Amino acid sequence: MFDVGFSELLMVGLVALLVLGPEKLPKAARLAGFWVGKARTVLATAKAEIKQELHAEEMRQLIQQQSIAGELQKVVQDTQSALDDINFNAQAATEINQDDDKPSAAG
Repeated sequence: MFDVGFSELLMVGLVALLVLGPEKLPKAARLAGFWVGKARTVLATAKAEIKQELHAEEMRQLIQQQSIAGELQKVVQDTQSALDDINFNAQAATEINQDDDKPSAAG
């Protein structure tokens, strides 16, 4: 994120030593460390919450996709059943027509 090397940290430390003095520098460093720790905790919590929310959204999308897939499967089954009925009726009609075309033995 930030590219801070040893020389930059040394320069900040020297400026802080000159500005704050040797008596106040340890207390200021502890305070700065405390706030950096707090900021990291807040960022980690926010990151975890965002990750959890994204995971929940992915789950909602998967459930919705499965629901749609189930509905499509039902439509496919209904269509197959209708085609089977049509095929059965067509075969029955063909058999009836074939029976009508045969000459009768009685006549």
